[in-house]
Amino acid sequence: MPREFGRNRRVGEQIRRELAALIQMEMKDPRVGMVTISEVRVNHDLSMAKVYFTTLGTAEEAARTVALLNKAASFFRRELSGRMSLRVVPALRFVYDESVEHGAAMDALIEASIASDRHSDPT
Repeated sequence: MPREFGRNRRVGEQIRRELAALIQMEMKDPRVGMVTISEVRVNHDLSMAKVYFTTLGTAEEAARTVALLNKAASFFRRELSGRMSLRVVPALRFVYDESVEHGAAMDALIEASIASDRHSDPT
């Protein structure tokens, strides 16, 4: 089993690199702004890949980008089949990666807590 896990990770990483290039060079839709592919998780039998990405903008823009990328998933899959030496390229599902926003929110809370402690410290 560990060998399959390693293969899944390698396939996911290759898909991440190829998709990043495809979105940057081939995506013609002007509604898709700056997109960064943060991670690709491929399931155990390589039939499905969740593509996690981040983008600048509001939550509404992120939701629109998710819809646009998922609509173009078959195009990306077809392009990947020509670029990768896999028997079957996994189906792609794009998911907005909220971890960056959560991290920024946590940083803001920590900074606010530190500032509050400084103001309430009598020394």
